[in-house]
Amino acid sequence: MKNGRIKYYVICSAFVFGIAFLYAGFDKAGSFLGAELMGKSAMVWKKIVNGYQTFRDKYTHGDTSVMKSLFDNGQKPAIMMVACSDSRVDPALLLQTDPGDIFMVRNIANIIPKYEKDGGHHGISAALEYGVSYLQVDHLVIFGHSSCGGIDALLHSDTLNKGNDFISSWIDLVKNEAYMDQALLQPSRSEKVDTYAKLALQQSYKNAMTFPFIKERVEQNKLIIHLWFVDIKTGQIFEYSADTGQFEPLDRFELLGR
Repeated sequence: MKNGRIKYYVICSAFVFGIAFLYAGFDKAGSFLGAELMGKSAMVWKKIVNGYQTFRDKYTHGDTSVMKSLFDNGQKPAIMMVACSDSRVDPALLLQTDPGDIFMVRNIANIIPKYEKDGGHHGISAALEYGVSYLQVDHLVIFGHSSCGGIDALLHSDTLNKGNDFISSWIDLVKNEAYMDQALLQPSRSEKVDTYAKLALQQSYKNAMTFPFIKERVEQNKLIIHLWFVDIKTGQIFEYSADTGQFEPLDRFELLGR
């Protein structure tokens, strides 16, 4: 009987401990984070909340705050960027910009599709039209990067499950057999990916020029298109030079007064 009571207390204690552990896995909104995610997610979440407070302190206090000015006067960015969704290459952080500086669009592999007026839903095309025709930006930057997962998937079909619904058809927008041949000549997988990522920027440029409103503003010297590539390992940004046919360090263009 005594042993039975001990077992009963042990089981009850374990049950209570288990409930307490599970309860600890719920955030304030009641969503379960999961035991393995609790530590890391809690740290990142705290960092995000603290970052939000820093943003508020820096940009929202007072009648002359940046955000109030943007609210009163609207956005007038001179630069539009089409960048990758990759979490490692946020242009606003890489370039240390402020709110209102850049009209930003991000997608898998920083792709610009061809102009298609077919009645479909074209989010990137709509953003391009708004940025170029309505905001009338002076610069359009197509911003690629090293170790791009989207480009890796394009080159190595085994990277993705064959049943993916959207990714394969999306990255096929920058598929170019001649570029593929150039990339596959590289000795390592990472070099193949980075080589093609740079060539894909040129394909997106060609696609961009199929948009009548982009082509018109480029030909009128009212819009400059830039092809940028950031090396994740070093954080260095390179811009494609039509003069040399190579990607040159970005600070070189600054010295030339670009």
